[in-house]
Amino acid sequence: MLACVDLDKRPAQPGQDTAGPAPSAAAIRASDADRDRTARILGDALAEGRLTADEHAERIDALFTVKTVGELDRLVRDLPAGVRTAPHAGSALPDGARPYAGEPDHVVAVCSGTTRRGRWRPAPHTRAVAVMGDVTLDLTEATFEQQLTEINVTCLLGNVEILVPENITLRGFGNGFLANFEVHADGSEHTDPQAPVVIVRGFSVLGNIEARKKSGKRLVDLAARMRKQG
Repeated sequence: MLACVDLDKRPAQPGQDTAGPAPSAAAIRASDADRDRTARILGDALAEGRLTADEHAERIDALFTVKTVGELDRLVRDLPAGVRTAPHAGSALPDGARPYAGEPDHVVAVCSGTTRRGRWRPAPHTRAVAVMGDVTLDLTEATFEQQLTEINVTCLLGNVEILVPENITLRGFGNGFLANFEVHADGSEHTDPQAPVVIVRGFSVLGNIEARKKSGKRLVDLAARMRKQG
């Protein structure tokens, strides 16, 4: 018996591109620079009264859960500067915004203690690990070179404390097993919409992770300082 052959299907020629069409701009994965631009637009909208504090917090929470440029666009579509989120080759970043290029910063304490404080520059992404040790990240005098700073914490039988200035936006996502995970994001009356956003993500086992604002510690003239660094 002769097998049926589909004569319309021909083997691909050498060098022929068999991949599907390129994804649209909206389907492209969002970069750290894209999220940074979106955070700045949301901050401007809060400062101008276009968003309430609750609306701003809701969209900031969504900022790290969406994955594509199109999803980021939907967060600012109803704002005047929303069209600036669409990336293209050679696009310029707003003043003070810098794209992330490099490995995350690592802060590790194993049966020991590690502290970062004073005039230091936190990376856009920091991974903190405490195993039967203590980690303290004090950002109250830090120099931020980006709008968004994300800190991922893993804590096993240890303690991690994160301190931030009272006028930045602090958000947290995490949990623990027989442990404590607390992000004190209150104090919105002191928050500066133009100040950086710090996102804390963590998981703790028989340990403690706590992030809070330090009363009396503020980032002063942040916008001018970041323009000088840009």
